[in-house]
Amino acid sequence: MKFGVIVFPGTWSDVDCHYALDRIIGQTTSYIWHRETSLAGYDCVILPGGFSYGDYLRPGAIARFAPIMAEVERFARRGGLVFGICNGFQILCESGLLPGCLMTNNHLEFRCQPVHLRVETPSTPFTCGCQGGQVLQIPISHHDGSYYADEGTLRELEDNGQVAFRYCTAEGEITPEANPNGSLNNIAGITNRKGNVLGMMPHPERVCEDILGGADGAMLFQSLVDWQRRARV
Repeated sequence: MKFGVIVFPGTWSDVDCHYALDRIIGQTTSYIWHRETSLAGYDCVILPGGFSYGDYLRPGAIARFAPIMAEVERFARRGGLVFGICNGFQILCESGLLPGCLMTNNHLEFRCQPVHLRVETPSTPFTCGCQGGQVLQIPISHHDGSYYADEGTLRELEDNGQVAFRYCTAEGEITPEANPNGSLNNIAGITNRKGNVLGMMPHPERVCEDILGGADGAMLFQSLVDWQRRARV
């Protein structure tokens, strides 16, 4: 499987994502500069975390107009796998590939800490290696990670099974105290209707080796490989 990691000015999780996919998951992985206009040959593209274009205007608002994003939109419409992490999630919302938006954390603080996530939809390419209700521990690192959408959009997300992850306690309970940023419905990650585009605020690339304190993040990347392998059988 071939992965591409898109690099915008201000991106800083590109190297971590590349390392996780190339060295740990063992898949062919390349960097894609934001000025490129082709994704030919790629099976999955990663929009990693960081502060693209300095987060001027608002996070992801400028990156949404980068030359590569027109091709990301075409790639997604064709069924290509697109994985947005933190700033990548913000970019996907700004581009309209995912609904809703990411707002400033309700406590107005930047938070960098481990959180617990409950897997809500294990049938996606990104979560097929997980069990429904399984609790993962993956860190967050953001100031603008509070997920917001209008009531109608929230209802559609819930009804269509598009909520991939929710912030929860270590026991899997969905509580206000387990919500680190004020996201509506404790939402930590969502997919599009087709399920081939995922955005999440936590950083799975940071927990892919036990030496880093856990390997739960590797399950998401491995899920993509397993999904692609089954699709080709």
